[in-house]
Amino acid sequence: MSSRTEFDAFVITAPGLERLAVDELKALGRGDARAVEGGATFAATRRALYEANLHLRTASRVVVRAAEFGAKEFHELERRGGKVPWETFVAPSVAVSLRVTCRKSRLYHSDAVAERVAGAIVSRVPGVHLAPVESDAASQLILVRLLHDRCTISVDSSGPLLHLRGYRQALAKAPLRETLAAAVLLASGWRGDTPLIDPMCGSGTIPIEGALIARRIAPGLERQFAFESWPDFDSSLWSDVLAAAKARVIPRAPAPIEGSDRDAGAIRAALSNAERAGVLEDVELSERPVSAIQPTARPGWIVSNPPYGVRVGERDRLHNLYAQLGNVLRAKCPGWRIALLSADPVLERQLRLGLEPILRTSNGGIDVRVITGEVTDRRDVHPAADAPDTTAAQRYPS
Repeated sequence: MSSRTEFDAFVITAPGLERLAVDELKALGRGDARAVEGGATFAATRRALYEANLHLRTASRVVVRAAEFGAKEFHELERRGGKVPWETFVAPSVAVSLRVTCRKSRLYHSDAVAERVAGAIVSRVPGVHLAPVESDAASQLILVRLLHDRCTISVDSSGPLLHLRGYRQALAKAPLRETLAAAVLLASGWRGDTPLIDPMCGSGTIPIEGALIARRIAPGLERQFAFESWPDFDSSLWSDVLAAAKARVIPRAPAPIEGSDRDAGAIRAALSNAERAGVLEDVELSERPVSAIQPTARPGWIVSNPPYGVRVGERDRLHNLYAQLGNVLRAKCPGWRIALLSADPVLERQLRLGLEPILRTSNGGIDVRVITGEVTDRRDVHPAADAPDTTAAQRYPS
């Protein structure tokens, strides 16, 4: 049986989050991490691969490159695909899902490519059977990409997408993915040692992710990963990685974390999710309108994902909400920092807070950006919503 000690790893992220993933990897000691379109690359020892899956807050998947070769004809794909050390990643009698994309290549029929790759796997690991990519059953995902007659074969080490931490089972309207909530917090500059308020928290994803960051709880502690089913999985090493992660956890968040929403159902969902995440004692969640927030005397951060007027409500009806939010923050939170997910510069201007964009990404197929700034008590501040987004390009290029 082939066994690897180092992998060519690729962290897949949502567009715009590449730089954040690199920062996270470097914090884990992966100094060679480099941002590329769609994610980040790094050379991973087995420990590093396990740690990346366990600790990364902004990643969607961690895959490893099993092979890359030229293939203009099916016989080339079959021959070179048969040399891939499949037995390193695929155990006998497991289900394998193949996700194939073909662009600008002579081999353009994805089903035919999948058939040849499946045959190559079975030739080295008898008993393997194929499962649909959309299947809910546990399976090993293999990513096959043909671009300009170059075939890249990658093996998913994560399993279910990494935003599935396990705690968010109760949802409110337009839920925010955990990875994006963490990205907003990390991009803003909040690090867990100052107060945090989300005045429109929905099912609590931002406060909960904030509590996990503040307490140094690895986001993957309560889930399983695809690499645990690999034939060369090192259970002893994985136990060490888990023990080290648990040893980093601190008993309580060092600063208050609050979330509120005027929807009682959303708060019930948030409380349920916070309990499953193990941070119920670290967050204060309450049913109240934006106008009733009660910030602490110590300045901190307002971080939120207000409605965009695309899925939840019409934009015209949101003008007053954004204007009210700006008024409340100026009256109650002068000197605080603010970070919001925004999809509409017109609504941003209603805040009259002079916020600037630092990151662009997407949320549920909607183009959004993270806007930040300091709350002042002035009402004559106008954001440079239509100015070139130089800050975003400098800090987090996509």
